[in-house]
Amino acid sequence: MCGIIAYLGDREAYPIIIKGLERLEYRGYDSAGVATIKNNILSLNKAVGKVENLKSQVLEGSMGVGHTRWATHGVPNHANAHPHNNDEKSIVLVHNGIIENYAKLKLMLINEGYQFYSDTDTEVLTKLIDSHYKKNNQTDMLKALKDALHEVVGAYGIVLLNKDERKLYAARKGSPLVLGIGEGEFFVASDTAAFLEYTRRALYLEDDDVLMVDENSYNLSNLHEECKYSHRDVNYIDWDLSQIEKNGYEHFMLKEIHEQADTLNNCLAGRTNFEHMLNKFRRKVPEPLVKNLNRIIIAACGTSWHAALVIKYLVEKYCRLPVEVEFASEFRYKNPIINNKDLVLVISQSGETADSLAALKTAKEKGALTYGIVNVVGSSIAREVDAGTYIRVGSEIGVASTKAFTGQVLASLFLMTYLGHTRGTLNKEKVEEIMNDIENLPEKIKSCYLEEENIKNIAKDIFDRENCFYLARGVNVPTALEGSLKLKEISYIHSEAFPAGEMKHGPIALIEKDFPIIVVTTKTDQTTYEKVLSNIQEVKARRAKVIALADQDDREIDQHVEHVIRVPHVPDYLQTIVNAIPLQLLAYYVAKERGCEIDQPRNLAKSVTVE
Repeated sequence: MCGIIAYLGDREAYPIIIKGLERLEYRGYDSAGVATIKNNILSLNKAVGKVENLKSQVLEGSMGVGHTRWATHGVPNHANAHPHNNDEKSIVLVHNGIIENYAKLKLMLINEGYQFYSDTDTEVLTKLIDSHYKKNNQTDMLKALKDALHEVVGAYGIVLLNKDERKLYAARKGSPLVLGIGEGEFFVASDTAAFLEYTRRALYLEDDDVLMVDENSYNLSNLHEECKYSHRDVNYIDWDLSQIEKNGYEHFMLKEIHEQADTLNNCLAGRTNFEHMLNKFRRKVPEPLVKNLNRIIIAACGTSWHAALVIKYLVEKYCRLPVEVEFASEFRYKNPIINNKDLVLVISQSGETADSLAALKTAKEKGALTYGIVNVVGSSIAREVDAGTYIRVGSEIGVASTKAFTGQVLASLFLMTYLGHTRGTLNKEKVEEIMNDIENLPEKIKSCYLEEENIKNIAKDIFDRENCFYLARGVNVPTALEGSLKLKEISYIHSEAFPAGEMKHGPIALIEKDFPIIVVTTKTDQTTYEKVLSNIQEVKARRAKVIALADQDDREIDQHVEHVIRVPHVPDYLQTIVNAIPLQLLAYYVAKERGCEIDQPRNLAKSVTVE
């Protein structure tokens, strides 16, 4: 959710923190704040809204911490903005996550004499730490932090500063934090993007890690193991800084839509050789287990859940293996029936999605083999699963996911082909055909951008509508769901998606003159194509305005609809990837016509690390 960046070194901290916050703003943008320490004096600067609002005031000091907030407890205002401090302004804290028992802790602290100026759970945590620090005669900040965290129920990624020490303290449980190790300087952040300009050496914190950093070194300890320090490998970040910059595009979302031919190429690299692919998967998911699988269960949220629906359709068709798709947010609360003959697949762009991570832990506790499809290397889900695939699409800054979605679907095709070949439902020739089609996919993607001017004009025709439907059949139902989600996320148009045959079972009551309906009509077979044409006639009879997404050579569709967006014809296992791109562009240009904040839509955050 929120973005955190802290600095300790010889340089002025404020400009480094501000730049880091700008690169983390996609994680939360309701409010922002910075605290620095110089000569044992703590200075604070907080503002409602964007990081830009912090630039009018500069704070001095070579140690500091900053935060961008996505509101959970309390409305976005100056009082609720982070960092939060104790009464004496001697300690300051930033926090990502939710303290579930904050109300109980707050009442206890009020009884101790503490007063509160905000509605946040973070202020409660700050003053809880302060209480423990005072109880041990203000001699051991690390002990006070640990003592406080032992009382906390919930999730957190926190950084703490004490004005009387040249140290950074940090702790993690369920919310990402990473230590950046520079030359004579250190950074603690929720994302490596915040400090990539200064160092490429990163150490990822794990749950229950407590970190203490001074000017010369750092120490990791475990919250539950006194005096036992854990040693962790330092990672080298090999992706390019340009991935978190706009490179001439007006918005990150537009840049990321246009990157997909390249990002899908990256996802393919080294994976299209049939024998090589089989050998890699045999090591990850042994053949005897695959042959004895009862089913696959997929847990995911939001856009990743739509990718899961695509995987379900394709695995059931090509592997003849039952697949269940679960909302990760509901999964652990239903006491799921899982055993060691199930494969549980968890999909997440960030690899830190709290609900998906909880689903993964539930699956592991029940003995299932777990598999992850994630983007962020070193993320919690990537470390927790038994096996998995990185989608390799690079940093995604736009809150509305684009290239991560297509990468997730593409990565799943490798797993699908391995499962099908191992279980005998896909012979070698069919697998090689699929691999060949996949290898040619980036070139097919490039032709999708030829429709961009047409899509701009369509956006001008429908941008002033307040409601919209998406219709499709088969594997393109998830495509329609994802297209609808993109539109509602960034344009604030109320949009819903349905299997086309379900339209007449209720939703058709809402259709009126010029009601926009986007229909995915690309052909998987002639029968379903003809049925979609019949569904179009049903809504046309109610005077709806129909926009069709159709195969390049389909001219029959022209007589039935007002607008056509054309895409190259591909097999059904590639249609979602190809069809998603023009739907992403349509959502983008509609939002632009409406004057919306595209990269940072209201109420949304990129990485949802709380329930």
